[in-house]
Amino acid sequence: METLPFLLTFTAVISAYLLWFHLLARKLTGPKVWPIVGSLPFLYMNRNRIHDWISYNLRSTGGSGTYQTCTIALPFLARKQGFYTVTCHPKNIEHILRTRFDNYPKGPNWQAAFHDLLGQGIFNSDGETWLIQRKTAALEFTTRTLRQAMARWVNRTIKTRLWLILEKASKENVSVDLQDLLLRLTFDNICGLTFGRDPQTLSPELPDNQFAVAFDSATETTLQRLLYPGFLWRLQKILGIGTEKRLKESLDIVENYMNDAVSARKESPSDDLLSRFMKKRDVNGNLFPTSVLQRIALNFVLAGRDTSSVALSWFFYLVMNHPEVEEKIVKEISTVLKETRGEDIDKWLEEPLEFDEADKLVYLKSALAETLRLYPSVPQDFKYVVYDDVLPDGTFVPSGSTVTYSIYSVGRMKTVWGEDCMEFKPERWLSEKGDRFEPPKDGYKFVAFNAGPRTCLGKDLAYLQMKSVASAVLLRYRLSLAPGHRVEQKMSLTLFMKNGLRVYLYPRQLQGGNDQEVVV
Repeated sequence: METLPFLLTFTAVISAYLLWFHLLARKLTGPKVWPIVGSLPFLYMNRNRIHDWISYNLRSTGGSGTYQTCTIALPFLARKQGFYTVTCHPKNIEHILRTRFDNYPKGPNWQAAFHDLLGQGIFNSDGETWLIQRKTAALEFTTRTLRQAMARWVNRTIKTRLWLILEKASKENVSVDLQDLLLRLTFDNICGLTFGRDPQTLSPELPDNQFAVAFDSATETTLQRLLYPGFLWRLQKILGIGTEKRLKESLDIVENYMNDAVSARKESPSDDLLSRFMKKRDVNGNLFPTSVLQRIALNFVLAGRDTSSVALSWFFYLVMNHPEVEEKIVKEISTVLKETRGEDIDKWLEEPLEFDEADKLVYLKSALAETLRLYPSVPQDFKYVVYDDVLPDGTFVPSGSTVTYSIYSVGRMKTVWGEDCMEFKPERWLSEKGDRFEPPKDGYKFVAFNAGPRTCLGKDLAYLQMKSVASAVLLRYRLSLAPGHRVEQKMSLTLFMKNGLRVYLYPRQLQGGNDQEVVV
């Protein structure tokens, strides 16, 4: 008899839950939601194509495709932390990134997960901590000396390393993993630019670098924290087991390397970013302590390496599959070099493009932007909701929940980019005469470099680096995907290719003045 009250209470609770669930589920858009487990089964089933799955759900929400917002419910359907509002509506994105900027910070969950790696660096901070770093960095990124320093690092890496590796592979007719080479190249460049140290990971021997390996491991392990409940990774951290043990080991190596870098720069300041930040003061008027300088430098390394190399990898993949685009790019590069270096092809190939030459490559910039439209280096971003809010399309977002804007999906919406949105079409970025790069008037249709107050400060430098590297490769070689190689997306916060980009390189025939033809 004593069990009867318990059974009645249990039945009442379950009945109330199911009624609540039924009423709630009717209001949700997006993938089907199940009791207790939410949308987790569908997330798991689509884990290897998560970005395309999100795009499918966003296209399906409004019938005509105008709604472009859905809800993904995590286990237990908690009112706040259990819901992810996912959107790709440009007006919603503008609302989040600009109009109500203060209501959508990184938030406590994100910051806690990344704190051990990035601390209070610019990409993991909000409020005054973020603002002082942003203002300091903004002053430095507008200086011509930083542009010149970047040009020196990029051109030296191309000339003394990348060209040698590609030439050897071409002569021996062996394939190379271009994504790996590009990751090494951008890593060396950003390390040189940030703290004046060249790790030389892009060398003919393709050596492992202890700092680079540890940094990669720390980044990947930190990202995994977002996939699990916070208490789980915190418990592993306390016990020193599992992925948290590996993270600590990696962070120890990273910290030792950064300690040495900061000490070296204090003894011998240079024109790198770290030396510049050493002269700046925080909100209290004090010089930045060593621990903060380390995290500031690491934030720039994280931002400057993966994004450009991943974008270039997808760019080369698209160009290989669109020879008409490749032909236009090579023709544009040749035209610019005729103007700046004359008609002798040998002089075109002596040195990588100077940044002033790269500035003139309008069609190439359009092709890179088109690549980022279809394959943004950061396919989605997450924001924490401080106060209850209503997005411009009418979607209610409760305080404490998470809003995700899918940059990957924006480029795949017909209502945003037209019926040809899935086509690789650099011309959509050009003026009517084709002589100027013209981004869309609505800046929130294209947020591969973020937008609003957090717009990427290094956007122009990133374009120049990508144009220099793309020109250095395409002017000398035609690329061909290795037979049987599968290009797939890796499911991470950065849109890496899961299996790399394995290609063969073939010398290109160039046409110079007086019908001069040279096979490089």
